[in-house]
Amino acid sequence: MKRVLLFVVLCFYGAALVAQTSWKPVPGKIATQWASQVDPANPLPEYPRPQMVRETWMNLNGLWKYSITSKDAAVPTAWTGDILVPFAIESSLSGVGKTVGKDNSLWYKRTVTVPSSFRGKHVLLHFGAVDWKCEVFVNGKPAGSHQGGYDPFSFDITPHLTKGGAQEITVRVWDPSDEGPQPRGKQVKDPHGIWYTPVTGIWQTVWIEAVAPTHIASFLNTTDVDMKIVNVQATIENVQAGDHLRVSVWENDKKLGEKESGTNQISIPLENPRLWSPDSPFLYDLRIAVIRKGKVVDEVKGYFAMRKISITTEKSSDVKRMMLNNQYLFQYGPLDQGWWPDGLYTAPTEKALRFDIEKTKAMGFNMIRKHVKVEPARWYYLCDKLGMLVWQDMPSGDLGNRWDSRPGIVGAATDKKRTAESESIFKAEWKAIIDATRNFPCIVVWVPFNEAWGQFKTQEIVKWTKDYDPTRLVNAASGGNFTLTATGDILDLHNYPEPAMPNPTIWGKDQLLVLGEFGGLGLPLDGHTWQTKDNWGYQSFTNSEELLKKYEEYVQMLINLSALGLNAAVYTQTTDVEVETNGLMTYDRQVTKMPIPKLLEINSRLYLHKPQF
Repeated sequence: MKRVLLFVVLCFYGAALVAQTSWKPVPGKIATQWASQVDPANPLPEYPRPQMVRETWMNLNGLWKYSITSKDAAVPTAWTGDILVPFAIESSLSGVGKTVGKDNSLWYKRTVTVPSSFRGKHVLLHFGAVDWKCEVFVNGKPAGSHQGGYDPFSFDITPHLTKGGAQEITVRVWDPSDEGPQPRGKQVKDPHGIWYTPVTGIWQTVWIEAVAPTHIASFLNTTDVDMKIVNVQATIENVQAGDHLRVSVWENDKKLGEKESGTNQISIPLENPRLWSPDSPFLYDLRIAVIRKGKVVDEVKGYFAMRKISITTEKSSDVKRMMLNNQYLFQYGPLDQGWWPDGLYTAPTEKALRFDIEKTKAMGFNMIRKHVKVEPARWYYLCDKLGMLVWQDMPSGDLGNRWDSRPGIVGAATDKKRTAESESIFKAEWKAIIDATRNFPCIVVWVPFNEAWGQFKTQEIVKWTKDYDPTRLVNAASGGNFTLTATGDILDLHNYPEPAMPNPTIWGKDQLLVLGEFGGLGLPLDGHTWQTKDNWGYQSFTNSEELLKKYEEYVQMLINLSALGLNAAVYTQTTDVEVETNGLMTYDRQVTKMPIPKLLEINSRLYLHKPQF
């Protein structure tokens, strides 16, 4: 491990001298405090996959060559300049700040010298996420292709490596943004209102790792709080007759249990398990290994948490209540879009990524709704570690079928027709997103649709989601499923600006009642806005005192509604985003618009109500 790290340091040391002079952020927009901390020789150096850790790896983030060509052009013979990976080309931190569009392709190229410690092993090339469709070439040979802007993928590039010397990696990306059938969340070619700057290309970490020919490709852990067990199922590449799977559970350096089996699935009981919650986010460590003739062929490290999300009926009424570890907990959090003024989809540093979660928790929230975006794996790891519940949206797409695009408008949704291509893409990407994130215990709710944006075959999608992952709740369509009341675990209303809830005498006999969006109280602050004019909020204020007074009124309304059956609420939103100035913090994260201690005191009142069961 030390030799690999030394090699990486030496490789990047030479690159750093070039990087310091050839790269700088694109000026013209506000930036966070972490933009100046980005090291162009080694941006985002943290291990990118905390749920399946190996020691033998090498980070490929840094300066790559780039070029923009017509969509179907061949590999460029000349390159335009440098781009800082993993920041999308439209972002300031990419150092480029250009728009690509549906008629063009974006190309990347860099050379890599594979460490000598990788010899005799298979070399896997990993991409955290590339938006949207890409082809990868190694030394001019096709290594693989992928489509999907939010899920990780990898290729075994061993057959394409040459003996000794540098290896050339080339990537072609095509992304039609809102002119294509694919999921893209809030990205549009003409940003305005609630729609933001496109994100094209590599936007999460790129890296290589060395593995044995027989190796663990993935694993899934599920826990049963009532039965006090953890189940681990592994997918093993090139498994041989006689190979065994070994799983052990650890608390710090103390082994709590271990089993070995000739199958790919193992269950381990836990005596007096420690439960995970926002107040006590305890994580157990996992070690998963392939054993052959008593020797370890491959081993990965991960973790799990003992936690349960479920529904119970309140004694005094037919109202359904959302339970965490068999205890009622009102879930309250901000709508979190995960955008950055300098990195767009990509936080400048790990400290920046952590900052938003820590501030959210300090304000007294216990949940985050991750809105029509998927984060890098390390974000979910931080939520697991810090104790933050997550509702995970599917990034929306095919928005030409949405019933109303105006901010704040909610009403009855109906399923819309999609093209066969769009439907196929949605289903494949939703499965890939769940596969990539389902090991993170912080996620307690899946949200396939938002406000009927491209909503289709709702009952089918919800049933598939529930069958595929029965350990979580499914919110069929946040703010858009009032004609589909029998679908999913949750009935979700959006209402701006004041809180409201579905009428419990009409709705919710079989579902949880939640308020999926409300608030949007705006306070633009000079010097901290994306642009100087034409910013907006659902209701605007001129100072923090007025804003706080209205916010406190709204929380009291939530308290009243929670007594009537409301289980959760989502306040819009964590930060300002581009022309929206309705965040708890400014877009550059420089100013929190209301005092954090006061927010904590106000929000904590929401958790006092204790229904009887």
